[in-house]
Amino acid sequence: MASVPPFSEAQIESLARLLGECGTGNEISRVLQERGLVDNSGQSTKWRRLYWIFRHYQIEYKCANHVLDFIRAFLAPPRFVDRHEEFETHRQNLNKILAFSGLEYGPDGQFRPVKPVATLDEAEKRVQTIRAKLKGRSVHPEVLKYCRAELMHDNYFHAVFEATKGLFQRIRDMTGVQLDGAALIDHVFAIDRPLLALNSLRTESERSEHKGFALLLKGCFGAIRNPRAHEPKILWEGEDDAVDWFTLLSLLHRKLDAAVRVSRWGPP
Repeated sequence: MASVPPFSEAQIESLARLLGECGTGNEISRVLQERGLVDNSGQSTKWRRLYWIFRHYQIEYKCANHVLDFIRAFLAPPRFVDRHEEFETHRQNLNKILAFSGLEYGPDGQFRPVKPVATLDEAEKRVQTIRAKLKGRSVHPEVLKYCRAELMHDNYFHAVFEATKGLFQRIRDMTGVQLDGAALIDHVFAIDRPLLALNSLRTESERSEHKGFALLLKGCFGAIRNPRAHEPKILWEGEDDAVDWFTLLSLLHRKLDAAVRVSRWGPP
């Protein structure tokens, strides 16, 4: 890594306090030893030890590289296997501090440059990840089932793309029909010979609901899946669009939860 300018005193203290809460004293000592960082602080409090060490190495080497090296080792993603939410919380809080220096710690455990912020409001906004925005949306588990890897890397367009593919795969699994896109929907939700029905289809209102649901499914296919090979970026304004798509996909999955398999018709 190229030489990184030293952090301010306030950032060093904030980093030390944060990292002091991310592990035990023994874990801190182990990582310090692994990274060749000598603790001559004489302190017993975790954050005070880290503050002294970070400050000492910054002054001696006139850069923040040793601090970043410790963070990368101490918050390495493999250390948080089966504790993803904990890792994300630490990463978000860390990035609020790093943002003032134009740095970001990614979900892959690597640092990357970003545009520096000047205010706390900017720092808070910068770290509002899609996982935070999804809280309270009651996202259907089937939505996230197919796109966890993409979300781990903040790859929002492809996360929605994979979740949409998962929606159509669920319809195939429920019916045994191996079509795709509009052809799949037209066959499975045909109003006269449906394989899946949202209701009894006895009234005009029920038939309209059924047909409207089929149109929503085909709309998802057209809006998300087809443009992928062309210009998908025109669909996106960032995380907010992704969250809204996940909400729509959740609604469609909940409708499928209540759908009834009509057994008198078979696959094509």
